Amino acid sequence: MKVEPYLFFNGRCEEAIDLYRRVLGAEVLMLMRNKESPEPQPPGMLPPGSENKVMHASLRVGDTTFLMSDGRCTGEPSFQGFSLAVSVPDAAAADRVYQALAEGGKAQMPLTRTFFSPRFGMVTDRFGMGWMVIVPARQA
Repeated sequence: MKVEPYLFFNGRCEEAIDLYRRVLGAEVLMLMRNKESPEPQPPGMLPPGSENKVMHASLRVGDTTFLMSDGRCTGEPSFQGFSLAVSVPDAAAADRVYQALAEGGKAQMPLTRTFFSPRFGMVTDRFGMGWMVIVPARQA
């Protein structure tokens, strides 16, 4: 059994993919647009003009795969009740990733030393996705 996060960006998926490729080194494993669906969408399912939006994408960051979509393209994404944790090798990488994710987003907890990490911080990116950036203590 495997559990993978599936994130809906409500029309901003391609922008998110570009950010995560640049900041996290994400590799796009698969990307299908609405117009490439082997079956037509039910009438009224998607707003007009969304044929080039992302129907489904699969990205890999390190050993982790996560799935993404524009969903029904209804507007701003809403991510509540969870965050994605990204482990980085050192403080310099933590600073770089944190700052890049914070551009257009919001710092929730500045990067700092904690009892469990030499560098840890929380940030919400420009899409509203929460991230926890951490240098694992074993890599201090």
